This record gives sequence, structure tokens and C-alpha cells, in this order.
Amino acid sequence: MKYLLLIYNNPAAGPDLDPEARLQGHVTLFKELNETKTVLSSAALGDTGVRTVRTAAHGGAPAVTDGPFLEAKELLAGYYLVDCETPEEAAAIAARIPCGAGGAVEIRPVNEAVTDAVRGDAPYRI
Repeated sequence: MKYLLLIYNNPAAGPDLDPEARLQGHVTLFKELNETKTVLSSAALGDTGVRTVRTAAHGGAPAVTDGPFLEAKELLAGYYLVDCETPEEAAAIAARIPCGAGGAVEIRPVNEAVTDAVRGDAPYRI
């Protein structure tokens, strides 16, 4: 099963890992996961130029605002898309991600039935 591991950093949490040490932690983890064909994709996300598009109710025009949610203390900093046998395996990988002081990793299972239907790979039944 595929899992999206969303990495959140909290810049207000104070002193953190040395940025070079954090980067090296990601390099090491990615290499290990890539060797076992566990990681399908990974990316670091920028923290500037962020926009949010919210759909309007009843067919109105979408609202576009700068930034993510205004009250968020954590910023979405990156992700790993992994293919694991169990949720526990995904959690073990998430625990190894260097997200910094006050950070978190959210584990979200990928809905492969809907994903396949959107891609046209398989029909989807509601």
C-alpha cells in the first residue's frame, strides 16, 4: 500500500538541527529507501510564494489567498511517497524523517482505487 508522509516544520519551535545535518539525514534516508524500492517520490517544498485556492460553494468563483492556513504553526515542508506492506512500516519510516524541533510527520494512506480511476487505469465504483 502507498502512503504519503507529509513533513511539517515549526519555525517558531526554536533551535533546531543544523541545516546541513538535517539535509544529510534526508539524503541518507532517501538512499536507503531508494535501494529497497520503497520510496516512489520525495520533494522539499518552498516556504515562499505559497498560495491557497479555496473552492466556493454553489459554483462561485474560487478564492485565492497568499500562504497556507493563517493559524498554522507548522509549515508543510516536504513529503515522501512510499510503498509499504503495513501502516507500521510507514510509521517506522516517518519516525526516521528529520523534521526538526516541534515538527511532525503526517501519514496518509493513498486511496489507490480513486487514484487509478482518475488516471483511467481502472473503473471506480461508489
